[in-house]
Amino acid sequence: MDPQHPVTKYIQDASKQGMSNEEIVRELTAAGWQVEQILDAVLKHAMPVPVPIPGQAAPIAAADNIITVKNITKSYDHKTKAVDNVSLEVRRGSITGLLGPNGAGKTTLVRILTTLLPPTSGQATVAGFDVVHQAQQLRSAIGLAGQYAAVDAILTGRENLEMVGRLYHLTAEQAKARANELLKQFNLEDAADHLSKTYSGGMRRRLDLAASLIMRPRILFLDEPTTGLDPRGRFDMWDVIRDLVEGGTTVLLTTQYLEEADQLADYIFVIDHGHIIAQGTADELKRQVGGDVLELHLVDHHLAPQVAGSLKNLGDEPPQANAGSGIITMPTSKGAQVLVEVVRMLDDQNIKLHDVMLRRPSLDDVFMKLTGHGAEEANK
Repeated sequence: MDPQHPVTKYIQDASKQGMSNEEIVRELTAAGWQVEQILDAVLKHAMPVPVPIPGQAAPIAAADNIITVKNITKSYDHKTKAVDNVSLEVRRGSITGLLGPNGAGKTTLVRILTTLLPPTSGQATVAGFDVVHQAQQLRSAIGLAGQYAAVDAILTGRENLEMVGRLYHLTAEQAKARANELLKQFNLEDAADHLSKTYSGGMRRRLDLAASLIMRPRILFLDEPTTGLDPRGRFDMWDVIRDLVEGGTTVLLTTQYLEEADQLADYIFVIDHGHIIAQGTADELKRQVGGDVLELHLVDHHLAPQVAGSLKNLGDEPPQANAGSGIITMPTSKGAQVLVEVVRMLDDQNIKLHDVMLRRPSLDDVFMKLTGHGAEEANK
């Protein structure tokens, strides 16, 4: 076999990344290569793949970080920078969230990391591959589900998955078998032979995610995976993502839903206007706000700015008011004391409340403190 044969080259690259024999063979057989071809590459060319010893665990990867981004910038002209000098690292086997509003640069960064868009400057490696110079090798290691479900409406769910498998050079039999596995995994068996144009939004999202997993990628990029889903569909998708990570997949997801990042992400990067403005676990980010948050829901929404002005000396920071929703939030370290004081003040002013609460900070509070505006406001 030629040393430049794709099987040989793949084994070399995979070994350098610390993949185990089992992982290498599984990936190659899933792609359609026969065991004899794989053995031929190993035995004839003495590839550096350690022989597994019965009873011993497979070797683990040397590096904890599976994605490394250094000073990545993407400019569309001399003035507009969609991503501006971003650096980050993603740990293997984790869920990492890119949190920010529309236009923050999240999707641009994902497109760079998935080889769909070249960076203007900087460097990024994913699974040990350079996103620019080793794009072809990288594509075999990743899966991508974009903001909108990329399914063919005139094909059935089963046909969509089999088509993707064939595009990855699986045999017809292998593509059919893999499609059956994914239809069962994503609870789509009953609708497998229905045209996908008849699917609900949640079903189309699940089918799209299933298609991104045809080749069992080690890294899955999810660009706003629950956009447009109802609450039940969103919760179901969260469960699917958690199950994938339990199975060993690393997930990088973008979201503008603060609750989603809070529920799923082991680590969060907050992005605004192309810059990473904060990072940490959800709890670490919430501690940046400090103390508790007093939240008032006014009956008369238009009074929110006026009421906020009267409360400005009672909290740790000036309160934030939304005249549209009638909600006022104010960080405070005084606990129940300030709650009682505020309720008495508003009662004296004959200000009516729908609700009042003292709660722990949310990621929305973090975003407000970091940017001066909430995530929803930023999207307008």
